[in-house]
Amino acid sequence: MARPGEPGTLRWLLSQDSSKELSEELLESIKNNSELRPFLAIHYLPALKEGDVSPLLHSNPITCRVDNTERYTTRSKVRVCTLYTVKLTHGDFTWTVKRKYKHFQELHRDLYKHKMMLQFLPLGRFAIQRQQLENMTEEMPTLHGTERRRASSKPKYLEDYLNGLLENGFCKNYHGMLEFLAVSQLSFVKDLGLKGLEGFIHKRSGGHRIQGLNCIGHHQVCFRWSRRWLVVKDSFLLYMKRDSGNISFVLLVDPELRVNVGRSYTEIQHGVCIETFTRQLIIKCNTYRQAQWWSHEIKRLSEASDFLQLHRFQSFAPPRPNTLTKWYVNGSQYFSDLADALEQAKEEIFITDWWLSPEVYLKRPATDDYWRLDTILKRKAEQGVKVCVLLYKEVEMALNINSGYSKRTLMSLHPNIKVMRHPDHVASVVFLWAHHEKMVTVDQSVAFMGGIDLCFGRWDDSCYRLTDLHSPPVANDTTDGNAETDVDGTDESTVHLTKEPEPVPEGQQNLKDNTNYWLGKDYSNFYKKDWTELDCPFDDNVDRSQVPRVPWRDLGAVHHGKPARDLARHFVQRWNFTKIYNKHKDDFYPYLLPKSHSTADSLPFTVPGSAKASVQVLRSADRWSVGACECSIMNAYVDTIKNSQHYIYIENQFFISCADGKSVHNGIGDAIVERILQAHKEQKKYRVFIVLPILPGFVGDITQGGGNAIQAILHYTYRTMNRGEHSILARLKEQMQGEWTQYISLCGLRTHDKLCESSITELIYVHSKALIADDRRYIIGSANINDRSMLGSRDSELAILVEDEERVPSVMGGEEYEAGPLTLALRKECFRVLLGAESEPSIDIDDPVSDHFFNEVWNSIAKTNAATYEKVFRCLPSDSIRSMAALSAHATTGGLNETDPEAAVEELKATRGILVHFPMHFLCDEYLLPPLSSKEGIVPVEVWT
Repeated sequence: MARPGEPGTLRWLLSQDSSKELSEELLESIKNNSELRPFLAIHYLPALKEGDVSPLLHSNPITCRVDNTERYTTRSKVRVCTLYTVKLTHGDFTWTVKRKYKHFQELHRDLYKHKMMLQFLPLGRFAIQRQQLENMTEEMPTLHGTERRRASSKPKYLEDYLNGLLENGFCKNYHGMLEFLAVSQLSFVKDLGLKGLEGFIHKRSGGHRIQGLNCIGHHQVCFRWSRRWLVVKDSFLLYMKRDSGNISFVLLVDPELRVNVGRSYTEIQHGVCIETFTRQLIIKCNTYRQAQWWSHEIKRLSEASDFLQLHRFQSFAPPRPNTLTKWYVNGSQYFSDLADALEQAKEEIFITDWWLSPEVYLKRPATDDYWRLDTILKRKAEQGVKVCVLLYKEVEMALNINSGYSKRTLMSLHPNIKVMRHPDHVASVVFLWAHHEKMVTVDQSVAFMGGIDLCFGRWDDSCYRLTDLHSPPVANDTTDGNAETDVDGTDESTVHLTKEPEPVPEGQQNLKDNTNYWLGKDYSNFYKKDWTELDCPFDDNVDRSQVPRVPWRDLGAVHHGKPARDLARHFVQRWNFTKIYNKHKDDFYPYLLPKSHSTADSLPFTVPGSAKASVQVLRSADRWSVGACECSIMNAYVDTIKNSQHYIYIENQFFISCADGKSVHNGIGDAIVERILQAHKEQKKYRVFIVLPILPGFVGDITQGGGNAIQAILHYTYRTMNRGEHSILARLKEQMQGEWTQYISLCGLRTHDKLCESSITELIYVHSKALIADDRRYIIGSANINDRSMLGSRDSELAILVEDEERVPSVMGGEEYEAGPLTLALRKECFRVLLGAESEPSIDIDDPVSDHFFNEVWNSIAKTNAATYEKVFRCLPSDSIRSMAALSAHATTGGLNETDPEAAVEELKATRGILVHFPMHFLCDEYLLPPLSSKEGIVPVEVWT
């Protein structure tokens, strides 16, 4: 048998899975809870069934009222039948069932048989039922003689009869009674919303609209019928095996929902066809009226769902006003707040990432392993929290993120941690596109998202340190004592030394005296060396005594309530889609259920510092990635740019746009051009600030040109900015000559430090995916400005649009202005760090569009910084290097830091902040696309754009 962490781990886990086992504490909580069924119970349905736990709320009566009757003739037209509408109430739940008189008779007969048989059944297994039977104070009500009663009095008699049965535990907990009442273990879970229609149906197999899941001839030829228990909720329906309690399939409501009845839609009598974007589900009912009832209830319950139609920007989710939200600049506070939120989890943790490093520390400097990601997840899993992780399954020849290692490591920690990867490149024929989302949701109530993966290299703060030279800890060092941690969930851990030294557990480090921020592989310079050997996470990837790290700038956000439910629903949709796609037919990977928005305002906790605004979830999605098509992120970007009145500020990892109908298709760059031309025509002030990484994030020696991958991205970036007829600056110059400089500024980020007593510099890698407009709205997400992220049909992405609902006094263009408090604070935080305003009180960042700020502050600082770094370090890329010949000559000439180190230190004092002008003319005389003879040259253009 394989042990966790070895090649046979997953097979071992499949045979040892205990995630469905119900703890005694939770079992008693469920049995004795009279107000609601905890949401966590959905993960233990087989255990509840096996433990004979009643689906009813403890000590809560069920009352019924026979409210209405319908008289109809059967197909033979021989006799008239009566259908009774029974309205039931149990706690806060009300629902309706329709029953014929014969159903009452069958219930009575089965109850009587069960009562008689109970005397002969084994005492141990049926002890609870025996006890309930002994506690009956009266005989069972009788139905004798009701056939002869007048029609007007019969409903009242049946009502009294049913209420009589429901007054004692033996009758109301009998499985036949529960089926009569249309009750299951999912009926009274408050977080699943209203008690909808439930009952037995026969469902037809097949009908999935997912490539590779239907056999040749589709489901019209190859299918089978199965009896299942169907449950309808306000935003989804599911069917399950009632005998075992296992959920067999979940169908989410979407804008493509269609419900039709009849042979023309189902090819069977009494059939109902339920269609969504991902499946055509056909169910078979016993009668025509039953089929109509199912159709009616599915339509009625889904009508109130926000997901039945598309919303603004063609998003699956609407704007959610009055939402608690918070933005983050850099990973330090994002990771810290996320760690505290994970500690609060009671039910579920959902994580989706492009790359996930199990050993990443969320609070730093780490003095023990308490706040290490894998340690946190293991701790929560041991407490009964279900942890579900979706990872991008990379093409291993192209990427070194080793998602297989991440999956094995996490799943070896505890059975409550489940990890799936997608896509299967061969089966799906998806080789070029990626799952690029970064999101964590806690109990479907609080959701973190943005551009920050939970992996190495992402943690940083506004200091953007280039070095981390304190003595590193020794892995598995047992010479020092261990540390005990006293954690209150909000502050950094406090360390107390134990009296007796203890050995450090395998896979952990002795961090008692650690002062490093980046341990092992976390200290990185991907221009010098890509990540390798990720299964040895505590070994350095580069020599930190010689190589500076590349600082990482990124933005993220956290949301509460309904937007968090929207993000969780997206995860549920992806998880269930992946389960079906990967053909995990067993329940090792469970189906997930989305929580109802009706309970979204009941927050289990809130992240400190959050404020209220309107929040809308956006995404890029396609049939291959999610099972639905959407490009609402791009729509929101274009709309925000076109409707901005004063300025837009963009931070993005990529800037590939300006559609030509051939190689580039997204219109974000075109929207910028049109908005600037409009402002110029109207003679109004309008500013565009764009901040990008100075170099694409690929391994390559820029002194030798950087390599084919770097040059390919530079080609399309320059094509967007200033090279060629489709570029932004070419189109602006055509209309306004040199006046374009008063409308748009393109910049990057760079900093400097000391390493081994020598001055060093390195660019700051901009990984942000953000847009700020008019100090009133902003977009933060995982989507880059390129076709891969924006079109929807390629990479999968998530973003949010936040719009301030309150106003605070500010200034814009020299006039009084009502700004949004959240957006204003975010813009000022960005400008404060970029311009060095925290150390220079004279730098005024209040008015972002004034001539003084744009020319004398923003552009002046960017120009001075760029010139200083050029003089001191002769750093690359540079505007002065326009050809490969000039690049070769450049390598022979040293900067001031080499010729006169003391003078270099003095020159560097002139820098302010980290902003530099983007080198617009670097290698402008060269053709930067890879030669066709290279491996990069044979890659489709879509990979780069």
